[in-house]
Amino acid sequence: MNRSGLRLARLLAAGAATAATVASCALPAVAHAESASRALAPPPARDEDRPDHLTVTVRDAGVGRDGTYHLSCHPGSGDHPDVAGACAALDRGTHWGRETFAPVPDGSMCTMQYGGPATAHVTGTWAGRPVDASYSRGDGCEIARWDRMVPLLPDLRPQGRS
Repeated sequence: MNRSGLRLARLLAAGAATAATVASCALPAVAHAESASRALAPPPARDEDRPDHLTVTVRDAGVGRDGTYHLSCHPGSGDHPDVAGACAALDRGTHWGRETFAPVPDGSMCTMQYGGPATAHVTGTWAGRPVDASYSRGDGCEIARWDRMVPLLPDLRPQGRS
């Protein structure tokens, strides 16, 4: 490389370094302090404070299925009967722009079938959003909504059907 090419390369490198320094200083001191405090903040002390923590309460689903369970995902933990399966099902059902725990929309056309007396209530936080969702099996739409949450909710489908 000739002298002028070398000089140009040095000027470009110096300009890039200056731009990087200016860019890192362009944020207000508060932003630097906030990002530093987030990086140094200790992990949440309680399961309820974790970003993906749910409490699932199931009633009238039958022996061995009723109860209150705690579930944390990313990483998975808790006393839920199927931590890995429940977290995987939630991950599969989580899509940008769609509410994972949304109720059946008003005005939906649902079959008039009864799936039993089971109910479930899910509270906590999922994907950074608060969750307070109730489930039942009172008609075809509610049964389908419940079944989409298996294994977070117990599988109450007749044996041999999925």
